[in-house]
Amino acid sequence: MFEPSAGSGGMVLQPKGEKRGTPGKPPPGTMATGMTDEDASLVPGDLDAVPADPLVRAKATEIMARLAIPRPRTDRSARRGSGTLASMRYSYGSDEIDLDRTLEVLAEKPFPDDEDIIVRDRVRTRRAVVLAVDVSGSMKGERMQSAAATVGALSAELQRDALGVIAFWSDAAVLLDLGRPIRPLDLLDTMLQMPARGLTNVSFPLELAAQQLSRVPARDARVILLSDCVHNAGPDPRIAAARLPRLDVLIDVSGEKDIELGRELAASGHGTAQLIRTYRDVAPALSALFIT
Repeated sequence: MFEPSAGSGGMVLQPKGEKRGTPGKPPPGTMATGMTDEDASLVPGDLDAVPADPLVRAKATEIMARLAIPRPRTDRSARRGSGTLASMRYSYGSDEIDLDRTLEVLAEKPFPDDEDIIVRDRVRTRRAVVLAVDVSGSMKGERMQSAAATVGALSAELQRDALGVIAFWSDAAVLLDLGRPIRPLDLLDTMLQMPARGLTNVSFPLELAAQQLSRVPARDARVILLSDCVHNAGPDPRIAAARLPRLDVLIDVSGEKDIELGRELAASGHGTAQLIRTYRDVAPALSALFIT
């Protein structure tokens, strides 16, 4: 009735004749088994929670503090083409004058100051970001610690935006619903209390992220996936990636990984892929993502 398929994270039992994909030969540098019809479940974030080691928490908090993500440049070229076009007082940025509004001001003030000139410029709208973090069995040890620190650092930087956080393995847990109040240290603790377990279903968290972003304008919405991309449970994640407004992928290459699939997911999701070897690579990678 079942056909075993061996993989690095254990064994996947696939019903014969009901496969959505075929494992085939794994890409270079990975032990991924391919796609299966295994169902995934949404479970509570505190399922099987374990107490966080104080020393590990202290180290993760230190890493989190070092991961301050530089804000995108605020010069004219960086803003060009993003946000909503609006009229505003001149502040030595835009050089596109709103002539009608400026003439109205000049009618009342024939000798205007610089700030009396009305210009047209782009105003960045509130971003909506869903962070999907791999907590499967292959993300043990320092990988998990860096992932927790990344969640804490990104949540601290996006206090003025809408953030959602999903942790996933063969199942998934929503740690923060999109738009809820952000408490970075609470998210850090929740991540550190989650045991690394199970296989890796990359498709399921992308489907959940799409649901959370369904009411957000596409220009303001994006998903960031942090994973080794060794997908070995569930359907082809490239299908879910293609349905997202934008998907950027941080590929953890410090151990087992599937770089090829990670890059294909980013391409399907109209985003970019960045390679992460240590926590030191996270801040510049995230900064590069948010500038583009």
